[in-house]
Amino acid sequence: MTPEGLVREHTIYSCVMGSRAFGLATDGSDTDRRGVFLAPTALYWRFDKPPTHVEGPAEEQFSWELERFCELALRANPNVLECLHSPLVEHVDDTGRELLALRDAFLSREAHGTFVRYALGQRRKLEADVRQHGAPRWKHAMHLLRLLVSCRDLLRTGQLVIDVGDDRERLLAVKRGEVPWREVESWMTRLSEEADEAVPGTPLPAAPDRARVEDFLVRVRRASALREVQPGPYDEVVQGVAGGGLPGQ
Repeated sequence: MTPEGLVREHTIYSCVMGSRAFGLATDGSDTDRRGVFLAPTALYWRFDKPPTHVEGPAEEQFSWELERFCELALRANPNVLECLHSPLVEHVDDTGRELLALRDAFLSREAHGTFVRYALGQRRKLEADVRQHGAPRWKHAMHLLRLLVSCRDLLRTGQLVIDVGDDRERLLAVKRGEVPWREVESWMTRLSEEADEAVPGTPLPAAPDRARVEDFLVRVRRASALREVQPGPYDEVVQGVAGGGLPGQ
């Protein structure tokens, strides 16, 4: 089966991400789609394993195989965690609903480190743009601010909400370059400090519930294998022996 076929036939969850999910869409915004597919267990019995992720088949579409998705979510990868909390779900089957029911199992204080490290890396790129070109990429600055707000509120409440709500107009003003860079920098610094201050009192657990997620993964892999296995010659021999004879006797 082709990678594109895996996405078409075995997607368990798909959603819209990017500006449309964040409440920051404008007339020219793209529609970014993200998803999770469950590769049939039998494919793992071959030398060539299924891909861990697939780009396409549609434009602006990216999907992860379930195991890889869970691994990244357990590491508190910001992009993956946010996929589980998109308000714009396009497709979900029974397995996908079980995955969504596990959202809280992936959330932990580790998100503070991963979100802040990612934000720091992005901020350094913006600062390099300012040094080289006199201005940052304003769209990237807007999304970095949005991420920092999301991180701070996650640590404060234990809930990951990706829609920017009342911050929409202020963030869009940043995207349009209407807010001075010094003011944007100050906002970023304040959000980072507020995230740090929220850590001691956060309701989030110290670590994600890896065992709960692994139980889910093993169960769906087993169910997939049982659906796919068809009786073959060996099975007929075993059945014949169990019944007191061999096939044809």
